[in-house]
Amino acid sequence: MKKIVEYRKLLDVTKAATLKELKTIYRNSMKDHHPDTIADDAERLAAEERSTAIIEAYHFLVSVAPETAEKNKAEYTKTTTSVAIADFYFDNMVLYINFVDGSNYEYFGVPKALYIKMVNAESPARFARRNIHGVFLYRSAVKLVAAE
Repeated sequence: MKKIVEYRKLLDVTKAATLKELKTIYRNSMKDHHPDTIADDAERLAAEERSTAIIEAYHFLVSVAPETAEKNKAEYTKTTTSVAIADFYFDNMVLYINFVDGSNYEYFGVPKALYIKMVNAESPARFARRNIHGVFLYRSAVKLVAAE
């Protein structure tokens, strides 16, 4: 969740920003911080770092946007309800779930205690369907989506 807040702050957007607004803000930020517009080498390096951070923030925020989730909802629902979990792991309040069909999802803000319950569950897939899939903010980790 900290990552999301940092990215929103970097692009100066709110939770309610639409994909169209994100794209406009991203393009304007890139125009202002593009390294090719700067002659000084030291400033160019700083601009390259800033533009890389802006690109990363934009792609991440697009991937967790409600419009993106809605667009991919049918595929997500099919995967989470009918495909077995191949592997899962937890790192810094992010739960990574890999499915047998090759789909990978990241779930943000998952408490460690809930992850421990999932590990100890008789059926982690059933536990995830009941306690993870419909509850936490997620994004596909396989195909990172960009706005059209």
